[in-house]
Amino acid sequence: MAVRKILLLGNPELLRTCTEVQQHELNLVKPVIRDLFDTMAQFQADHGWGRAIAAPQIGEHRRIVCMRVDKEIAMINPVVSHHSKDRITVWEDCMSFPDLLVKLSNPRRCRLSYRDEHWQEHIVELEDDYAQLLQHEVDHLDGVLAVQRAIDGQSFALRQTMPDKNLQLSGYFREITERIS
Repeated sequence: MAVRKILLLGNPELLRTCTEVQQHELNLVKPVIRDLFDTMAQFQADHGWGRAIAAPQIGEHRRIVCMRVDKEIAMINPVVSHHSKDRITVWEDCMSFPDLLVKLSNPRRCRLSYRDEHWQEHIVELEDDYAQLLQHEVDHLDGVLAVQRAIDGQSFALRQTMPDKNLQLSGYFREITERIS
């Protein structure tokens, strides 16, 4: 479809809460999903990193996250739940502020429920980098940026002053096959 401009830190559109996608809107959001994947691919080619993107980062205020790790996964109306008490501290990056890293603390494990492009429901368990990555993207859908969740006022660094991040994700993104109430 199209590579879209990524909105940058300071743009008030990034602070808006996104609306849920309804099943009858699937055909309307499929081009947005394709644009998210195309935009992420271009960002990866330009910057050498970037594994997921949320719809508001391209100015679409719908609850959609797209991730490409081993394959492309579109997540519609994702919800994070079941946060673990143990936490992981990371230097987080974001396509909306590509030169800045922010230190924050997130739950080490959580659960994510979402619908795919065919409106099938999925529930996955996330750990470590996957938990951090997708909590970050769901925060975007709620108008929350990593800079708002920094540990403290000293939790910011320019990318060029830090060692290169390992692009290999640790942890897991594991589908739950049995339904838990």
